[in-house]
Amino acid sequence: MALATDKEILRLVNLPGPRFTKILQISVILIFFIFKNFKSSFIKLSKFSLLFICLLVYDCSPAMITKTIFSLAASIIKFIIFYLFFLNAYADTVNKKYEPNEKGILALMYHRFEENKYPSTNIKINIFQKHLDIIKENNFSFLNPKNFELEFNKVSREKKILLTIDDAFSSFYLNAWPILKRDKIPFILFVSTESVGKNGYMNWNEIIEISKEDFVFIGNHSHSHEYLVKYEFKKFREDIIKSRNIFEENLGYNSKFFSYPFGEYSLEQKKYITENFDYAFGQHSGVIDLNKDKYELPRFPINEKYGDLERFKFLINLLPVQYKIIIPEEKFLLKSNNPPDLIIEFFNDQPNINKINCFSNEGGEWKDSKLIYEKNKIKVIFTEKFLPRRGRINCSMQDKDGWRWFGTQFTLN
Repeated sequence: MALATDKEILRLVNLPGPRFTKILQISVILIFFIFKNFKSSFIKLSKFSLLFICLLVYDCSPAMITKTIFSLAASIIKFIIFYLFFLNAYADTVNKKYEPNEKGILALMYHRFEENKYPSTNIKINIFQKHLDIIKENNFSFLNPKNFELEFNKVSREKKILLTIDDAFSSFYLNAWPILKRDKIPFILFVSTESVGKNGYMNWNEIIEISKEDFVFIGNHSHSHEYLVKYEFKKFREDIIKSRNIFEENLGYNSKFFSYPFGEYSLEQKKYITENFDYAFGQHSGVIDLNKDKYELPRFPINEKYGDLERFKFLINLLPVQYKIIIPEEKFLLKSNNPPDLIIEFFNDQPNINKINCFSNEGGEWKDSKLIYEKNKIKVIFTEKFLPRRGRINCSMQDKDGWRWFGTQFTLN
């Protein structure tokens, strides 16, 4: 027996066609999900959220579905697809819990090698070799960036070290690359496309050469490497699009890794990066764990001053301080919100929160920060404004497993 058409059914019930069909669609979906228990160990959605999602499904339903039953089925299928997508995104921010056995991924950031006239971004090659030796002596494994997603999304029960090199200076290719190639030590090389081939920088032939190794990944470092945080959004977006186009032209792909120039970004810029990359690294110190924001991943900058061997031995043994969120999410400060009202929210079952100490460079010099402990939150009270260009806050604590560390960075207009 053939199914009745919308028109025939509507004639029988004497209701206007499109309105009846769509009301019926929404009614069935609402009844189905209101009476269904959505509680699980991970997700608890409110009825308000369900109503919002149902309305989205309603808006995107096909306008002309000839069979009422197929129309209902299509709506439900769309809802399920949207719901699964929603769960995946929602889980990134809500489905987090404290993992006491997390050892973390410690990312190191290098720039120049044996360019001794630039001590703030340079490391002597003999010291770099000793850094690699210290990592091996501690039995830490180097993380291949091609496995980063897998390692990031699980509890790291063994410490892993991720090497990152910014800017693709020629001194890296001449001095550090032979060592890394010899020992097959994995790393990410972040490239700013405008500088490629210029004096003091690698060219595309050299970049393509190293990219062919299965332990090397090329990351995006913008096109211009300017102070992008001060760009109007349109100009910022054009810069990133240009870099991606050049990546595609020369490497045949767009990188999934991004490194913010100078570690600076606004919330609007960060949101754009989330739409075009899988991960983004800053220049604030800390250890990566599965609860960290994957678009604000920390790294320890290494140079002649901060590459001292004793300090290096200390920092590679650091463990992560896990937390839910740092407020404010906006890291670009104006006069009106400098200093920021900084709140760090931790997990309810997380121990030793009251052992955390923080220090910042407010007022232009490093000093201890005043902290207010409230259950699973810490409020950081700044007594002075941050001075241009960057405000930094680092926090640490010691427990039975060793020293833990995390930091964040603000950029000033």
